[in-house]
Amino acid sequence: MPFPRTILHVDMDAFYAAVEQRDRPELRGKPVIVGADPKGGRGRGVVSTASYEARRFGVVSAMPISEAFRRCPQGVYLQPDMARYVKESERIMAVLARFSDRVEPVSIDEAFLDATGSERALGTGETIGRNLKLAIREETSLSASVGVACSKLVAKVASDVKKPDGLTIVVPGAEAAFLAPLPVRRLWGVGPKMEETLAKLGVTTIGELAALDPDRLARKLGTHGHDLLKLARGEDEREVAREPAGYKSLGQEHTYDEDTRDPARLRATLLQLADGVAARLRAHALKARTVTLKYRDEHFRTTTHARTLERATDSGDELYRLASELFAEVHGKSRVRLLGIYTTNFGETTPQLGLFDAAAEPAKPGKVDRVRDEVARRFGGEAITRASLLGRRERRNPSDKPPR
Repeated sequence: MPFPRTILHVDMDAFYAAVEQRDRPELRGKPVIVGADPKGGRGRGVVSTASYEARRFGVVSAMPISEAFRRCPQGVYLQPDMARYVKESERIMAVLARFSDRVEPVSIDEAFLDATGSERALGTGETIGRNLKLAIREETSLSASVGVACSKLVAKVASDVKKPDGLTIVVPGAEAAFLAPLPVRRLWGVGPKMEETLAKLGVTTIGELAALDPDRLARKLGTHGHDLLKLARGEDEREVAREPAGYKSLGQEHTYDEDTRDPARLRATLLQLADGVAARLRAHALKARTVTLKYRDEHFRTTTHARTLERATDSGDELYRLASELFAEVHGKSRVRLLGIYTTNFGETTPQLGLFDAAAEPAKPGKVDRVRDEVARRFGGEAITRASLLGRRERRNPSDKPPR
């Protein structure tokens, strides 16, 4: 980069619970747990968000509701009101757009901003962060934590340091020192399996990873080791991407009634999810370049791993291939509780051509995909399926996510 960038990561504090406490004054100061299912603590629901009052009892996101109830029986347990949260998210994103024309929503309650070159109009990164936090509070009566740095990775890590209502600035050149004492799992691409692999190399902190001999890491992890070393040193050149108007992500996930390690069943679930997501991409005339696998094991450890294609796709076969590769990287001996496939980065359907390259036709759905879509349109989604899924299709459950 020719000069240091100014990247901000904005993360709303206990978002769902904070919205509930704001709108229902009687809940303020009480432990609020959002994510309860109709069985009231006896089912297989998980915590979506816990207020900071609930976190003092050890209640955290992705924890089983039954475990949360054991730890905090006096808590207020609420079912999510997604329509209200989405509306609030839209208000927040509109505030962020006033500070930068380059805003990348990451989820319903967090986003990156690139404010590089805005110093003359908006002030330093610290000033922008303070004013942005104030604007969100004035607009929504909610608090946000903000990290400011030269890269997306460091800004994201920084936003989590002083929660809630925090502002952390990492000045240019201090990235490696800032990251060094933190656990290695704070890096993108380090899930439980990778964390275990690094521990065998004597690496538990980001600083230890940054100091590791590159050749030794390459022998163990291949090219992925090189990428991890760069991140450990705070080197992350990924840009804040402008998302197109409309859909930000589209995907589905499935929670098993009983945790499973049956390879055939897991494969069938991935294939079913891939076909379902691909069909919905085609229905919305979208193609995606980035595929993310969501994986939760029997111990409620949840990880997400993504891979980006050179060419956008709406093919179930392609989504399944990528999801299977990601699954092989994260799956160990534990039983699986949840699998999900999500697609993002909706953009060009073909790579940019060189000056003298022949023009390429935009990719179209294959003949098989077109036939399947037409049969499903006329006779319903269950009217046609792959032979390999006969007798193995999982029933849909409330974890199937609509596009947003």
